[in-house]
Amino acid sequence: MRNFKFQISNFKFLILAIACCLLPVNLWAIHPSKLKFEPFKFNPPNTEVVILNNGVTLHLLEDHELPLIDMVAVVRTGSLYEAEDKTGLAGITGTVMRTGGTVNMTGKEIDETLEFVAGSVEVSIGMDSGSATMSVMKKDLDKGLRIYADILMNPVFDEDKMEIEKQKIIESIRRQNDDPSNIARREFRKIVYSNHPYGRTPTIDTITRIKKDDLVQFHKRYFHPNNIIMGITGDFSREEIIKKIEEAFKDWQQSDIDFPYVPSVKKDFNGSVNFAFKDTTQTVIRMGHLGIKQDNPDYYSVMVMDDILGGGGFTSRLMKEVRSNRGLAYSVWSIFTAGKMDLGLFVAGCETKSESTHEVIVLMKNILQEIRESPVSDEELQVAKDSIINSFIFGFTSNLQVLNQRINVQYYKLPYDYLEKYRDNIAKATKEDVLNAARKYLNPDKLTLVVVGNDKKFDKPMSEFGNVSNITLESTNQ
Repeated sequence: MRNFKFQISNFKFLILAIACCLLPVNLWAIHPSKLKFEPFKFNPPNTEVVILNNGVTLHLLEDHELPLIDMVAVVRTGSLYEAEDKTGLAGITGTVMRTGGTVNMTGKEIDETLEFVAGSVEVSIGMDSGSATMSVMKKDLDKGLRIYADILMNPVFDEDKMEIEKQKIIESIRRQNDDPSNIARREFRKIVYSNHPYGRTPTIDTITRIKKDDLVQFHKRYFHPNNIIMGITGDFSREEIIKKIEEAFKDWQQSDIDFPYVPSVKKDFNGSVNFAFKDTTQTVIRMGHLGIKQDNPDYYSVMVMDDILGGGGFTSRLMKEVRSNRGLAYSVWSIFTAGKMDLGLFVAGCETKSESTHEVIVLMKNILQEIRESPVSDEELQVAKDSIINSFIFGFTSNLQVLNQRINVQYYKLPYDYLEKYRDNIAKATKEDVLNAARKYLNPDKLTLVVVGNDKKFDKPMSEFGNVSNITLESTNQ
């Protein structure tokens, strides 16, 4: 039987080979780039939005393919709103909400219950939002929803769990200077964002100061139904799921929320040269400055420009010149992050051997300057736009991704049809738009430069780029 299957397989291969040989010779001569296909049509899926009795905004997306339920909640909170002397509070609050148990169940009981039903509930709080997710089988929805609602409404912030999380963070702080790339990323943000919360990082001192009552008060301040957007997708019926969620959160009360004042990011483009000594064979380079907000009318042109400059992988100018043509770095890139709440960042970076540090910095700065001086080529423009447009669909490969996309549009107050018009807006970008975006938002002469490495091995001194500010990597072995 095994030999018979092998013979059949060989026969199929022979037929395929003969068929290919019979194809017109001129078809074999067509380059893949010349092949024409019908335009791919894709419309981003939508959700149904309802307002629950207690004020929660709920996005619904039914999917009956598998007996699964996924739920997400986004809370308007974040480390933006924590006190500077307690940096790290928001993240600890999110973690211990989940691990510390509730008034009805200990953290261990929650773990065991979810493990038994192969479900999960997770909570986290980032820079400008908090997130709580749930994933369960349809048959376990009631049990999962009960735990999910209990964690959101009634966490007790067990002190032992809080101390465990604090020690984890303190240990990571002690090791924060082990990786040169992490040093460069941290110090770059700290310098560019100056004293703004975007540039803060926890220290052993700020983590040590955090007490249980800080977590309790942080949760009490922000976790209310009128400050949250929920979404659910999976195998459910509309009427039944709304009723279940209403019941689970019926005791959750609305409250006026007093958000702390957060200053706007200071638009400082003075530039600086900064160096941190690390005895390594490679140099980590980061250069850039403040970027734009996502509601900027030039947003789409900036995205296309950045793809051509360094965001497009092997097709980008930085990669072609620094890696492919010169062989000076394995990875080189740029990214123009558009801020949701305030100005984002433009960063270009690479790692190179110590002896080519100066050469690479000059080369990268020249490439940044060149894209401001003349229009990009037709091919560069088309490749960049095609790449961005064609990759757009990968943000919708699951219903949970669709749910998150729709919630983000609402949470960050983007235009309602932002997703529908995204590809068209990218496609509209012209060479002139890209040139104008580069001239307007790239400042090669006002870069914040952060270099981490061993300057004793550099090809030329850092002072070639200006006055050098030395970054002291403080010992954290406390």
